[in-house]
Amino acid sequence: MENVKCECGHVNPHGTVLCESCGRQIDNVNNEEQKQVDMRYDGSARRSQTYNKTVIDKIWNFFSSVKVGVWLIVITLIASAFGTIYPQLMYIPNTAKADPAAYYESQYGVTGKLYYELGFHELYGSWWYLILIGSIGISLVICSLDRVIPLYRALKKQGISRHHSFLKRQRLYSESQLKGSENSLATVREKLLKKRYNVREENGNILAEKGRFSRWGPYVNHVGLIIFLIGVLVRSVPGVYIDKSLWMRDGETNEIPGTYGKYYLQSHGFKLDVYEKDSEKDVFEDALAKIGDGVLAKNYQTDVTLYERVGDFIPGAEPELKKIKDFAIRVNEPLKYDHYALYQADFKLNEFREMSFKLIEKENEDVSLGELTIDLHNPQEEYDLGEGYQVKLLKYFPDYYLNSNGEPDTKLKIPNNPAFVFEMYTPDTPEGERSFVAIRQNIEPNGDNQYKMAFSGIETVNVSGLTVRRDFSLAIIAIGGAIFMIGVIQGMYWNHRRIWFKREGDLIYIAGHTNKNWFSLKKDITSIIEGTQLVMPVDQVEDRKKQAKGD
Repeated sequence: MENVKCECGHVNPHGTVLCESCGRQIDNVNNEEQKQVDMRYDGSARRSQTYNKTVIDKIWNFFSSVKVGVWLIVITLIASAFGTIYPQLMYIPNTAKADPAAYYESQYGVTGKLYYELGFHELYGSWWYLILIGSIGISLVICSLDRVIPLYRALKKQGISRHHSFLKRQRLYSESQLKGSENSLATVREKLLKKRYNVREENGNILAEKGRFSRWGPYVNHVGLIIFLIGVLVRSVPGVYIDKSLWMRDGETNEIPGTYGKYYLQSHGFKLDVYEKDSEKDVFEDALAKIGDGVLAKNYQTDVTLYERVGDFIPGAEPELKKIKDFAIRVNEPLKYDHYALYQADFKLNEFREMSFKLIEKENEDVSLGELTIDLHNPQEEYDLGEGYQVKLLKYFPDYYLNSNGEPDTKLKIPNNPAFVFEMYTPDTPEGERSFVAIRQNIEPNGDNQYKMAFSGIETVNVSGLTVRRDFSLAIIAIGGAIFMIGVIQGMYWNHRRIWFKREGDLIYIAGHTNKNWFSLKKDITSIIEGTQLVMPVDQVEDRKKQAKGD
């Protein structure tokens, strides 16, 4: 598309409404039909209003629309609200994270099941939610570029000597007839400088400008929002944002999740210190949560050792570890190292660790034919008791319950309510006998077994729940928020004021424009022309309103 040449000789880009040099209206609209010029971009051409042919043009025009941007924000807010109906996956109990579908259904019924199946339990990390956030960012970028480029061009190239038609259609306008006085504009210039206006002169004409930087406030806002959204989006990049749970049983050494096998943690034991009601001050009773009858929590602590892997990671091989430091993780006293932070978040006392059984003959229960101990976290399939006695573990249900079909099943992989299906082989029963054994249950399929498994002991262990966190996006989000607030202050507390003085013989034209706070601009002009022959500009918008009321 060809550029447009104004009568003053200045060549303007296609789509320009007002000449960038003199301010003449260069489109086909009659000057008299438009009583006030559009000064948002001083008539400069916007790409979205000029080009609409190619696919790129249509995509640009779609995202440059403020309405589209508002609708994207509204849709995202509605979607975000759905994520607050029920707790997100990260906020449900750690014991339920092994089977979240069962948790949502058991806690919230049919709506909870639907909530899980629709993926709302991890809404803020879902692909479609990230697309919405990305679309808002694209809209902000295109909206900003579509407007900031013509604004920059208009402010940079604005002429001093403006055409009379441009001045006459400003909101503040007046004409003054000077009678032989040559000192009025000189006086005006001095007063403008005292008020810290940037004064430019050309051929006896004056352009006084102040607060131009405030026009960039909205675009500084956009930059801050874009950086903020980038900070949100990069959280989905592996290694940038980590918020994971780590359950440590006393004595265990586990890889720290999110460190990709680089760091390991060994738990030396979880400690729970309590206030005894009879021996401690009653002042703690209201402030501390009850743990059990007659005791109040005093301290949660996990004593750990942090290790770093030495050498390359070899799948299946035992890692070689180098000790970094010992630490006692307490509430609000996390272990911090290499941008990682491990917080004391939860605990579980006396979790089942091992269960012992002895094989006995039902007719002579006092005689043990052998004993076995089952590691509830890593059970064996066969246990040889010697002298021809052997026990096979056919089924293991760590958290036993009867499902909807009336069959044994497990809710979780944590041994909260362990149950077993044993097959027992003895010299008298070489074909084996089966029995179902749970806490206070011993069921035989046929009811005529000669032998049975009898419970003989249990070993428990304390479990500490830690939260592993690392957040490199927080700095990006903070920078974006700070830049956004700078833009808010920049656009809210300052305004862009312009005053034109154009001289034609003894006639002086005065026009004024500001993006807001017209009262302050009028006050400035009043004090500037005080003591001169110049006439105070009339507010043509207010004048037309008065005329309309009079009619």
